[in-house]
Amino acid sequence: MIDDSTIILFDGVCNLCNGFVQFVIRNDKSKKFKFGSLQSASAQHLLTKYDITNELKTVILISGGKVYYKSTAALKILKQLNFPLPILYFLILVPKFIRDYFYDIISRNRYKWFGQKDTCMIPTPELSSRFIE
Repeated sequence: MIDDSTIILFDGVCNLCNGFVQFVIRNDKSKKFKFGSLQSASAQHLLTKYDITNELKTVILISGGKVYYKSTAALKILKQLNFPLPILYFLILVPKFIRDYFYDIISRNRYKWFGQKDTCMIPTPELSSRFIE
């Protein structure tokens, strides 16, 4: 059974998404987050459990039984990282439709702007315990 208390689901072949995961790992000294590629069987199980449409265009945060998408997920993740990153949470005051408008532009163009891999990232042995599969 997967402990899904605080999990970040991400597009495993997206260079931008992988970069974001590496950024979170570096700035999550208390190791609050676990990670899962949206392409993995474990992530598919969580998508079904939470009745989430499998959409590879967004980062998904599952925390405390709640599901967050897009800019809200990103901001809630930043809020839990090491100082000074939580300061950026003030952007939650920007209306969601505005935040997600810009998020969607980046999401639609992420492969063109940042590239993609043929396969999902394979975590190092030191990081494997932080990944759900």
